[in-house]
Amino acid sequence: MMLRLLLFSLLCIYTLQASVQSRIYDLYQNGDYLRACNEGVKELAANKKDEKFISLYAFACLKADKIDRLALPIIMLKHSRSARKNAAYFSVMLMQKNLLIQALENRTPISGLVLPGTDYVLSKVFDLAGRSEQLGKKNPLTLTDSENPRRSYRLSLRYRSGIPVIIIEEYYDTIMTKRHIYR
Repeated sequence: MMLRLLLFSLLCIYTLQASVQSRIYDLYQNGDYLRACNEGVKELAANKKDEKFISLYAFACLKADKIDRLALPIIMLKHSRSARKNAAYFSVMLMQKNLLIQALENRTPISGLVLPGTDYVLSKVFDLAGRSEQLGKKNPLTLTDSENPRRSYRLSLRYRSGIPVIIIEEYYDTIMTKRHIYR
């Protein structure tokens, strides 16, 4: 009887765990990155050895512009080759955000810094800002995409409750298409 109860309990826990993971996966697939990130953070400790779950959670947070939530996945993703690649990718995003804040806040150039580039908007803006002589001198700073001159980005630094916040607005011609806020 006790063995049956134990087996039933383990089966329930396993089923619930699989259900949570599939729910977060469904949220991600449906483009609800913020909910996937918010629900995933609650399940991170329970899935600390599941690198696929950790990567899914981290990519959801990245797409939801919750870059600070990448710190734990960076540390946790270390056992497989693909997990280490993901950790390196997330590290670049976190570093670029922090370097941009430092450059804008302290008016220091980042032109000498070379980091791997990605197709993520923060990375594009970091690269463009590194080439701009106006970084730290103008707020907001408008940057034109070198690959598509009709696309531009407006980079600004603001403070909310004394904390520096980066705001990146994406424009196509003169129409704002998306706003990213990085705390």
